[in-house]
Amino acid sequence: MSTNISALSVTALTNELAALYTAMISQGMKMTEVPGVFLWGPPGIGKSAAVRQIAGSIERNTGKKVRVTDVRLLLFSPVDLRGVPVADADRQFTKWLRPKIFDLDPGRDVVNILFLDELSAAPQSVQAAAYQITLDRTVGEHKLPDNTIVIAAGNRVTDRSVAYQMPRALANRLMHFEIKVDFESFREWALKTGLHPFVLGYLSFDSSKLHPETNTDDEAFPTPRSWMFVSDILKASGVDSPSEVHHLISGCIGLAAALEFEAWCKVYRNLPDIGEILDGNGKDCPKKPDVMYALISAVTSRILEDPDGITDWNLENACRYLKKFPVDFAAKFYRDIMVQETIKTRLTGVPAYREWMKRNRQFM
Repeated sequence: MSTNISALSVTALTNELAALYTAMISQGMKMTEVPGVFLWGPPGIGKSAAVRQIAGSIERNTGKKVRVTDVRLLLFSPVDLRGVPVADADRQFTKWLRPKIFDLDPGRDVVNILFLDELSAAPQSVQAAAYQITLDRTVGEHKLPDNTIVIAAGNRVTDRSVAYQMPRALANRLMHFEIKVDFESFREWALKTGLHPFVLGYLSFDSSKLHPETNTDDEAFPTPRSWMFVSDILKASGVDSPSEVHHLISGCIGLAAALEFEAWCKVYRNLPDIGEILDGNGKDCPKKPDVMYALISAVTSRILEDPDGITDWNLENACRYLKKFPVDFAAKFYRDIMVQETIKTRLTGVPAYREWMKRNRQFM
């Protein structure tokens, strides 16, 4: 981590930037009145996702349509950024055809986000071509619309990925933030997007596995992005045990991490039936912490994957069952299911939940 710039979680970063841009839009300010943003951080921790979350927040706060144009600078040359040179009508001068990716909508009801990803991995000649975009909001002879937000991202030189030292002249044109790995931000996002309960339960039990610090040159390693790949594989394959797709999982997070994950997932075989819990027929609750984390994750996923199919009676049964758990485990369950606004509202009418809150509100 750099000691010279702020290190924020994805949630904190998106909240601050979305609030800034929302305030500017409400005041009728041009986006050129603040510098472009650069997001630093290791691979796979959610820099691209942060930009999409910022776009979503701006849309909700302003009612404007937000268009994100994702430009991977590592694949570009300086000519690609400026456009193709052609002769003018009189064949006396050269003019530049603007690349299609810079065909941004200048409409009053639209906000553009130009996302320059992998900028630090681009050769310095391409970084130099980005000077105009970040400072002057121009591409060659073409000007970006005033409703365009410029955000760039890249890996640090210390991240063992392709990265060039950013020229100081370019660095001084940007507002810099370092994204830090934060499990709570990841958990909130994972619950909203439906991460597989095996993955969510495992990482809830041991959040250090989300993005362990390593100094190896392994090709496959755990990151928020690669755990999302594991979740997608488990959902697509429909297997009962991750060990059935061991090679696919190890191809995402590495052999050692895959074996640890698969060993932990064996606890799912001994979980009480989730349907019985929701129907009020739940048996004695487990005592081991790893099994309790797994069970909470499984019940949470069942509720969030079909909130309309969960009745208030089901919620009452789940809350009564959770009364048998240590208070911190029950609090985690309630915080997790409350990411769904409908469930959050309905909980206020569930007697078992109201009773628990009277005694344990301080844990929420």
